[in-house]
Amino acid sequence: MNEQTRNMMSDSINPPYYRKGIEVTDFIMEYNLDFCSGNIIKYIIRQGKKNPNGLEDLKKAKWYLDKLIKQEEQANG
Repeated sequence: MNEQTRNMMSDSINPPYYRKGIEVTDFIMEYNLDFCSGNIIKYIIRQGKKNPNGLEDLKKAKWYLDKLIKQEEQANG
């Protein structure tokens, strides 16, 4: 195993569950997602991977989704 691979495996900022084909951060940036939308993607992707109880991540994603829905409702009356 080379040094770059070891560094990626021990990366506490970007653990393996965020790196399946494309890094979640790269996806969020590529699509120019806002903070709330990016967090929705992040929590859905890691659901059940960081913590065996995936419900916590789903609730976090829902919290951000509810904020976006409220924002859109206020903006579009």
